[in-house]
Amino acid sequence: PDGDPRHPVPWVCPRRRAILEFDALRIPRSLAKARRQTKLRFTIDQAFPAVIRACAAAPRPAQGGTWITPAMITTYTEVHRRGLAHSVEAWDGEALVAGLYGVDAGSVFAGESMFHRVDNGSKLCLLHLADHLRARGSPWMDIQQLTPHLEALGAREIPRAEFLRRLRDEQAAGRTLFARGEA
Repeated sequence: PDGDPRHPVPWVCPRRRAILEFDALRIPRSLAKARRQTKLRFTIDQAFPAVIRACAAAPRPAQGGTWITPAMITTYTEVHRRGLAHSVEAWDGEALVAGLYGVDAGSVFAGESMFHRVDNGSKLCLLHLADHLRARGSPWMDIQQLTPHLEALGAREIPRAEFLRRLRDEQAAGRTLFARGEA
C-alpha cells in the first residue's frame, strides 16, 4: 500500500496485461519522420534518479497526481544501483528532455513510467529501448497498462495467464538485457 514503509513499491497483477511485441511495432509516419530528423542523443542508465524524479513530476491530470512516491523513488533508485532497474534518456545538448524507466524482470523489461519535455520525446525513448531489447533477443516488453498512444504503436492486452506463461518462458531463456555501464 502507498505510504507504508514496509511496502514502498506496490505490486499488481491485473487480469489483463499490456505488452508491446516488437514484431507488431507500428511506427506512424509522423513519428518515423521525427525519428529520422531528431537531434536528440539517447543513453541508457546515465541519469536514472533524474528520470524517475521527472516521471514523478510529470502532469497527470486524468489520474489525479502521481503514484511515484518519495519512498518509491528511493526504492527504485536502490534497485537501479543493484543493476535491476534501468532508464532510457533523451538529451538535447546537456538537457534531459525525455526518458523512461522500468525493471529487468529476468529477460523481460517491465516499463514503469515515462516523461517528455519535447514533442515525441518519450516515444523516441521507447523506440530506442525497443531497438536495444530486440538486439539482445527480446521479442516483447511489458508495458502493464494499455494507453492510447501505446496502442497506436501496436501494443495490446493479453490475459494474465498468457502473460505469466510468456514471462516464465522468457525468464527461462536467460537473456542479458543490460550490461553495466553501457550507454
